[in-house]
Amino acid sequence: MKKNLVVFASGSGSNAINVCEYFKDHPSIQVVAIFCNNPQAGIIEKIKSYPVPLILITKSEFLNQEELTKKLSLFEPNLIALLGFLWKIPAYLVQAYPRKIVNLHPALLPKFGGKGMYGHFVHEAVKAANETHSGITIHWVNEQYDEGEMIAQFTFDIKPSDEVKDIAEKIHGLEQKHVPQILEKVLMSEEN
Repeated sequence: MKKNLVVFASGSGSNAINVCEYFKDHPSIQVVAIFCNNPQAGIIEKIKSYPVPLILITKSEFLNQEELTKKLSLFEPNLIALLGFLWKIPAYLVQAYPRKIVNLHPALLPKFGGKGMYGHFVHEAVKAANETHSGITIHWVNEQYDEGEMIAQFTFDIKPSDEVKDIAEKIHGLEQKHVPQILEKVLMSEEN
């Protein structure tokens, strides 16, 4: 029986699509749904090329424990991956899916995490702090922003000449290269 991956996304969907592509012919894992909280998100158009349902959710639906857990349970997720999803996961969801929700963060946690630290805000903070390295962190989700136990980190050197857009491009490269494999590793572990 295949393991079910549900993706939560808010933006362009490049990581969600990369994951869908990676698992489309996988013998053991399937992406069974994309949950999206942004009716203008790029993922909405992009996912039409894949046999994966897109579920648009409102803030009230997201905060309604009974409603969201009912919707999620239809897909029987073995793992939920937050790939560019910008809302904080409510405690009820963390408790309903313990060690079953992972987040992708575009910096080397514990630095540059927390509320409001996403996308270009993270890259700008990294550049402003004159960091010599950055990268991505994949971690378990708990009740706090970006504080769950780390699963994996991947890094790159920041050159003095790198601008914010250069940092963003390097982050994107790491995401595209590593996220599907880490999700696969987590799903194929005995816990999931």
